[in-house]
Amino acid sequence: MSKIEKVLASGKTHTTMSSTGTTSRGHNGSLDIVLSSPGSDKPVHEFKGTQPHPKAEQLFAGAWSACYIAAVGLAAKQRNVELPSDVSVDIEVDLGQTGDAYFLQARLTLRAPGLDQAVATEIAHAADQICPYSKATRGNIDVALNVVTA
Repeated sequence: MSKIEKVLASGKTHTTMSSTGTTSRGHNGSLDIVLSSPGSDKPVHEFKGTQPHPKAEQLFAGAWSACYIAAVGLAAKQRNVELPSDVSVDIEVDLGQTGDAYFLQARLTLRAPGLDQAVATEIAHAADQICPYSKATRGNIDVALNVVTA
């Protein structure tokens, strides 16, 4: 896997769990999406405040973070762990270049304030095994997975 030498564009999202669905926000407030899980009785798909041309990296980060945070919920449920109400996921996706070749790279951060670091780390890695976006990128792009509990 090649490392990016020069970052050309980045997309960042912050995703939280809510009772009405999963909410994803772009780092500059330009992308607000309310999503629902597959099989939901009332699927909600809203794009609020979206710029006319959001970056593809931001859209990919938003979709990935929504999927990943759902996987975090599943992993926690499998372990009988109650997640903090303010659990969130931040994902940054970079488009970059090395020589003449273009690549993606990503940084995922699970934020679970107050949860034991070892438990949160186990859940983060289990969610990485569950999430289809994580599976699709595994071995294809450079991905860093971080866990913050403070």
